[in-house]
Amino acid sequence: MESRNRCSVIIIGAGISGIAAARVLAKNGVEDILILEASECIGGRMKKHSFGGVVVELGAGWIAGVGGEKPNPVWNLAVESGLRTCYSDYSNARFNIYDRSGNIYPSGVASDAYKKGVDSAIRKLREDEPHNATTPETPIEKAIDFILHDFEMAEVEPISTYVDFGESEFLVADERGYEYLLYKVTEDFLLMSDGKILDDRLKLNTVVRGINQSTDGVTVTTEGGCVYEANYVILSVSIGVLQSQLISFNPRLPRWKIEAIEKCDIMVYTKIFLKFPYKFWPCGPGKEFFIYAHEQRGYYTFWQHMENAYPGSNMLVVTLTNEESKRVESQSDQETMKEAMGVLRDIFGPDIPEALDILVPRWYNNPYQRGSYSNYPIYADSQMVENMKAPVGRIFFTGEHTSEKFNGYVHGGYLAGLDTGESLLEKMKAEKDRETKNKTILQPLLAIPLPKTEVVGSLQKCDMHRRHFHDDCNRGLTEVTL
Repeated sequence: MESRNRCSVIIIGAGISGIAAARVLAKNGVEDILILEASECIGGRMKKHSFGGVVVELGAGWIAGVGGEKPNPVWNLAVESGLRTCYSDYSNARFNIYDRSGNIYPSGVASDAYKKGVDSAIRKLREDEPHNATTPETPIEKAIDFILHDFEMAEVEPISTYVDFGESEFLVADERGYEYLLYKVTEDFLLMSDGKILDDRLKLNTVVRGINQSTDGVTVTTEGGCVYEANYVILSVSIGVLQSQLISFNPRLPRWKIEAIEKCDIMVYTKIFLKFPYKFWPCGPGKEFFIYAHEQRGYYTFWQHMENAYPGSNMLVVTLTNEESKRVESQSDQETMKEAMGVLRDIFGPDIPEALDILVPRWYNNPYQRGSYSNYPIYADSQMVENMKAPVGRIFFTGEHTSEKFNGYVHGGYLAGLDTGESLLEKMKAEKDRETKNKTILQPLLAIPLPKTEVVGSLQKCDMHRRHFHDDCNRGLTEVTL
């Protein structure tokens, strides 16, 4: 069993929230930190993968909220790091809706269905009118309902990200990956060489299974039996992991914290990548995204070609969510390829080439993620979010799920980490000030010489002295235990 000297703070999870919190602590002089990460690299749900000759993003792939009056902090990091991005224009997707015969719905029909879907979505998101929302019935209505609820309007409008930071979105298309931003952030406080982290304050492949806390510290136990001690813990794991009970708490978390965790929804967002020998789909302005209308809602509905991001890559991406994601994760990649090819042959005809390869991420079945991002239910109020992020004793909670305005976004995770780091600093300062004040009170009393100890029966004179002192305390003096 491995153990180490007690440190100030243990950070569990090296995603963007955990790294941001660690940076705040280090910049303010708290350098005796320890970061424990369950996987083989930092980044969390920002994860690159080499596929079909290019680097694709398995998880977070876009920087949402760009071009507004306020700067998006993640966009700023991307610009500073020279991260390659590609503007995404979704506005024409509604006019690229294919039926099962490969015909594009007329623009008038698509516009009417889209307007009807938007009106229904708004009614559904309003607390006072959910019963007035209509149920989609036709394939095009189901397709648009999927796009609105699982993409464009998964949040109650106005959407804070777009209001605060702008409505533009940029796809990350850089061989260094979205996660490169985190490596740039860690340069400020972790030892690195040639882009690799060499600092022993970061421990990868370390799965935390237990957190025990007392009034004066926290003990963290890992799956491998290692034990680490700290004054505080920052828990930067996903809402899915919190719900899965991978980590046990002693004492148990209070009911208000458990209820907040259980009530938050976890979304599963699966991008399936298909590599082809050549492209057979329309390209050019307004053609990057297209939609497939099927009787089954969410069945291989939302497609994107990668020619804008990676010219000549001959690659398509189809996005599934939630129940469809879980279904696909449970079957073989060969079955998924067969289903996807069936959809593409519906759209483009039977003579299209077979895909050369397929890549299917499995975020829901990943025990260290258990989903893609959080989504607060319609009935959630500010108290629920406050309970989600509120510390429990010496355990602080962070992650995109603790961000009231930006949950579900990368910048939400980043800002939550900064906020948690600052909150912990305030707590540490308050505790230090309290200790200094107590020492100031105790110092004169500690200087008083104690009488020699003599045994009187079974009672010692010093015991009598202390007892008399406490008796005096009861009469209005300040109580101090010597």
